[in-house]
Amino acid sequence: MTSPGQVEDFRPTHIVPAEGLPAWESPDVSHPTVPLDAFLPVQLLSRRGDWGEILCANGWSAWVDGRLLVSVPQPPPTGDRPLARTEDPRPLFKRTAETLERYRHAADDLAAGRTDTDVFRRAVRGLRAGLVLDGESVWLYDATAGSWLYGDETGLTTYAVVTAPGASSGPKSPPAPTDVAGAGASGDGPPNAPPANGAEGQAAREVGHDPTRIVETRDPEAG
Repeated sequence: MTSPGQVEDFRPTHIVPAEGLPAWESPDVSHPTVPLDAFLPVQLLSRRGDWGEILCANGWSAWVDGRLLVSVPQPPPTGDRPLARTEDPRPLFKRTAETLERYRHAADDLAAGRTDTDVFRRAVRGLRAGLVLDGESVWLYDATAGSWLYGDETGLTTYAVVTAPGASSGPKSPPAPTDVAGAGASGDGPPNAPPANGAEGQAAREVGHDPTRIVETRDPEAG
């Protein structure tokens, strides 16, 4: 955790998603701290596997699930630095198609009686793929990162993750399909709900000041 105080020349690299984000004092789900408000600008300081260390404008820092941060478009680089392109979805399309084709071959062999159920189960064990197409929008499952990606004509962004942030990307063992909808609901994953007021107060006392918050203001003359 950093000491309080306004950060000079603070330049956010990401914002917190609309649902807000739980936060931790260190890259360890057993040390929660004050959750982050929705749409809060933050600066990503470092990455450790799925974890991201963020800094707020007032000097408060914490660790979050870095996969869920929304990138802020940056100005083009200057000098001889090459322009970075958005992530190309075609390699993931190819891996998804190859996985589906392997499953189709195994299913065809089973249906034709060329194999039995035991052979079929061994052939498809460990295969994971996911693809939803809706016009120009696409949702792709990335088995190596354990996350769903949303894409349109602008590129791919993380849509949802199915594992808690950890030192290495991707699930150690394939979760059940229902885990996609219930990510973070298990005891060893990130909490879905922010801590109670008592927990927030305790975390604020430990760091010596409140984290940056988004607040609504009203014009007193507006009545």
